[in-house]
Amino acid sequence: MTTDSKTEKKEIAFILFDDYETLDVFGPAEIFGRLVDKYSLKFYSLEGGVISNRHKVPIMTEKLSTANDAPYMILVPGGLGTRKEVTNELLIDQITALSNASDYVLTVCTGSALLAKTGLLDNKEATSNKRAFSWVVTTGPKVIWDRTARWKIDGKYYTSSGVSAGMDMSLGFLADRHGIDFARNVALEIEYNWIEDKDNDTFKAK
Repeated sequence: MTTDSKTEKKEIAFILFDDYETLDVFGPAEIFGRLVDKYSLKFYSLEGGVISNRHKVPIMTEKLSTANDAPYMILVPGGLGTRKEVTNELLIDQITALSNASDYVLTVCTGSALLAKTGLLDNKEATSNKRAFSWVVTTGPKVIWDRTARWKIDGKYYTSSGVSAGMDMSLGFLADRHGIDFARNVALEIEYNWIEDKDNDTFKAK
């Protein structure tokens, strides 16, 4: 465990796009957002404005170019939109720049495909949505993909399996920063059965 000593709120920048996966965003947002004394949540997209997903859940975002040059953390969700966005060079360039400048980078589900396209996961361990695993691995052939993990940690990079796994990873991140009891208390507050074992996912890659 490492304890962050600074008292100011740390910015968590969510990077959104059309057809993001709902729980990939709002699961971690619920967890980090409860800690109002520690973290501030910001939502960005390439052009800013309202971003919607296939569930028709809209969210107002700020233009990505206006983001903090060095946010504490960036979080990249997955969703069907990742299939399109992996070829969006402007978005990949922005993710690259912010990933290099931030202290931590978290991806949920197929969000790891976008991070893999930056090359920053090359020769690093990572995981992703098990049902989309065969596609995700094509986006980063030099990544050391783990087919069995619920979430993986390699340096400042945290990558999770699909959808609900993003909540488990977020709680795991809190445990790493603030201690296991702290994370368990957050899980208790939201009445969530946290899967604490990051190395074994119930769901298997095909």
